[in-house]
Amino acid sequence: MTTTTRAARSKSTKPAYRCSECGWTTAKWVGRCGECQAWGSVTEEGPASAGPRTTAVAPVRSAARPIGEIDVDSARATPTGVDELDRVLGGGLVPGAVVLLAGEPGVGKSTLLLSVASNAARGADGRPRTVLYVTGEESAGQVRLRAERIGALAETLLLAAETDLATVLGHVEHAEPALLIVDSVQTIASAEVDGAPGGVSQVREVAGALIATAKARQVPVLLVGHVTKDGTVAGPRTLEHLVDVVCQFEGDRHSRLRMVRAVKNRFGPTDEVGCFELSETGIEGLADPSGLFLSHLGAGVPGTCVTVTLEGRRPLALEIQSLVAPSPLANPRRATSGVESQRLAMILAVLHRHAGLRLADNDVYASTIGGARVTEPAADLATALAIVSAQTGEALPAGTIAVGEVGLAGDIRPVTGLDRRLSEAARLGFTRAVVPAGTTAKAPAGLVLSEARHIAEAVEMASSAQDAARTRR
Repeated sequence: MTTTTRAARSKSTKPAYRCSECGWTTAKWVGRCGECQAWGSVTEEGPASAGPRTTAVAPVRSAARPIGEIDVDSARATPTGVDELDRVLGGGLVPGAVVLLAGEPGVGKSTLLLSVASNAARGADGRPRTVLYVTGEESAGQVRLRAERIGALAETLLLAAETDLATVLGHVEHAEPALLIVDSVQTIASAEVDGAPGGVSQVREVAGALIATAKARQVPVLLVGHVTKDGTVAGPRTLEHLVDVVCQFEGDRHSRLRMVRAVKNRFGPTDEVGCFELSETGIEGLADPSGLFLSHLGAGVPGTCVTVTLEGRRPLALEIQSLVAPSPLANPRRATSGVESQRLAMILAVLHRHAGLRLADNDVYASTIGGARVTEPAADLATALAIVSAQTGEALPAGTIAVGEVGLAGDIRPVTGLDRRLSEAARLGFTRAVVPAGTTAKAPAGLVLSEARHIAEAVEMASSAQDAARTRR
């Protein structure tokens, strides 16, 4: 009996080890985390729990009710005053919801949330509210200067520069805000928890306390999150599981375009994308961002071709440019900007094998307009036609777009959402579209469809303005 008791006691006091990057735990020390594969991040945390800690039964505050009797009027989303953000959130902010906005430094997270705070304080929906903006990265004066620059000053917008969790909760208790913004969650720390701000234990404690406050007071909370060098949200993975909405703020530092995508959304879709334009006077939503990606709407310029991509459910017209030049190098250069290099290499191989295009002694460059990134195979056909146009020096017919995926056998494969892509092309004034054969999409008024089964056939169609045999309205 004594031996068994000692063994159980020794087992319960056995130390646990936790990864400081992702929160993964293990019973023994290892040099590399088994979850995030980070080296040297596993440290000793303390004795592991031998069983459940909460065993006492607490009194029930309110009895469970049938789901049909639950009042949903208080859970309706409230618009933020920023239409593009409301599109991503699913209509606005739900009372008690916790939204995590993550992005790289300088992408515009603080500017966007300061605009949201001023809109809520002024009453963008007709009801002015008290908004508490907690900054842990900047001083109150720095935030005030940004607010003046973007015109976000409001009487009911309260500002607090704090990094202590207890003080932040005290501000919430005193101000009783209708909206709470914390910039950022990695800078807030609790004196009751060991570890530096931004660590696994601190982020978990801060997020848990803020989420509990949001649910108890029915106050929406917006959290700013840092990202690691590989683009993921910094801190433990449980942070993304605890919050209701996770949004990713994307954008090239050298471009005006910014995009917000919903990675997780308990109140709306996750396939919506909000487009913004960042300028010196602030950040503004772009209801029609296609103009940023087009330079001349498909006019007769050699080496260019326009396609229509889908960002979530939003169609965006995108211009792809290509340049083919004789190479003085033994290994010709293949350079891309906004186009995946692997897709370019595959398209060049298909053009060489199935379209007779000889580019072995030429440098090939492919780029997009406006800092956009092509991530879907639907732009393969436009990339191929742009390369052909650059090689021959002949521009595609004015008003032509191309949509389709190119296979290794040279076949043109269908793509999803072709109806929405064609409607966007017709709205922008395009008159001809080269699409995969056998499509069931109907051509909008003023747009002629040219169906192609093979890459060689598509090249021939694009170079001729008249092809009645394979053209239909």
